[in-house]
Parts: sequence; structure tokens; C-alpha cells
Amino acid sequence: MSVLIIKHVETEGPGLIEYCLEQEKIFHQILELKPGIHLPKLDDLTHIVLLGGPMNVYEEDRYPFLKDEDLFIKEAIQRGKRILGICLGAQLIAKALGAKVFKAPVKEIGWYDVSLTRIGSIDPLFSQLPKTFSVFQWHEDTFEIPHNAILIATSSPVPYQAFRYGDNAYGLQFHLEVTREMIREWMETYEEEFEGSQPPLLSKLKLLAETQPKIEAYKKRGIGFLRNFFRQANKRT
Repeated sequence: MSVLIIKHVETEGPGLIEYCLEQEKIFHQILELKPGIHLPKLDDLTHIVLLGGPMNVYEEDRYPFLKDEDLFIKEAIQRGKRILGICLGAQLIAKALGAKVFKAPVKEIGWYDVSLTRIGSIDPLFSQLPKTFSVFQWHEDTFEIPHNAILIATSSPVPYQAFRYGDNAYGLQFHLEVTREMIREWMETYEEEFEGSQPPLLSKLKLLAETQPKIEAYKKRGIGFLRNFFRQANKRT
């Protein structure tokens, strides 16, 4: 087994994903996309994880690597590679499958409840989760569900929270990989995101207060989900 983790920005690392891979003793490599960095061949890869980032999927002129990544994702899906996209990563998968990516009706930062659909409740990766559960969000874009994909989790006012395409590709709008330390780092790095109706300081304190009682249970759920994802084999090569 060989896992490729694709980063789009230094701040948004693999968190629990890397922790899970190390615990399971699974070979993996982390590749941060930037000018001059090339994506590897798919031949030896079994699983691919696409992390988040502050860019928009359509900012290909500003971030030229997004064009290559789009082609990489399309080929990976076509070849049956196990692929998991988180936040921006999910939006990239949706775009590669022909779906629209656009501004969400609201910017979601913090903890929100999502609910499994009927199919989501029997999905191999999601069936161990409660019908409704809390997830950590940090996004302002969202996506439509690609043609022939299945809606796995939903919420209001951003209805498309997770989808599955075929048996091998999953897109999650929320961040199941975050740790307490990552949340604190994002709060500093993306401080301007707290500008809005509330004083930024109060928003930060509220987020920290909400994180404290949730993060340990969230870690257990995230690790369980990821272990199931990495244990599933490819359909094709």
C-alpha cells in the first residue's frame, strides 16, 4: 500500500490522517504543490488524499498546479484509485467530475451538525457514525453533487456536505483531519476570517470554547473513518 497526501498550503497539513497512517504503519508521502513540484505517476499509488487550502478551484491562473491536479484527479478516479478529498480537495474532485463549485450561502467556520442521508447511513465508511454528528468546518465555497455521485451527508444552509462517486472516491466538505493544535494555528493564520458581525476576539473565544468538549470524540471518529478508508482496496489499477 502506498498513500499520497497532497497539500495545497503549508498551514493545512494532514493532522489525524498522518497520525492514522503512522499508527497503521502504512507507507505514505506528503507532497505540497507549488511551482516546480510535479505530481508522481499513479502506477504505484493505492490511495490519494487531497487536503484543503485557501484558494478557489478556478484560480488556475494564479495557481497553475491546479490544472495538473485536475488531470491527475480525473485519471485517478478513472483508474479506480481510492481518493479522499477534504474541503478544497472535495471541491477539486467535484470539479473534476463536472460539477459546479461556487460561493456557499454562508461562510462556515467552527462546529456544525451534519446528518447522514439514507444511503449515507449504510455507506461502508459512514455507517459507524451517528445519524447526526458534529463536524469542524472552515470554508466559504461549496459544490454541487457530481452526476452519478451519491449524497452521503447534508446540513442547512449548506446542503452538500459529503458525497461518494462509485466505490472509490469520497468528497467531504468538512475537516475530519483537524487536531486541537491545527485549529489554533488556523485561527492565527486566517485571523481575518473572523471579521464580521461579532468582534473577532469573541468569535475566537467561542470557537475555542466549543472545541474543548468536542475534540477528543471527534478524533476517535476521524481515526475510525480513516482506518476504514485506508483498509479498502482499489477496484482497478
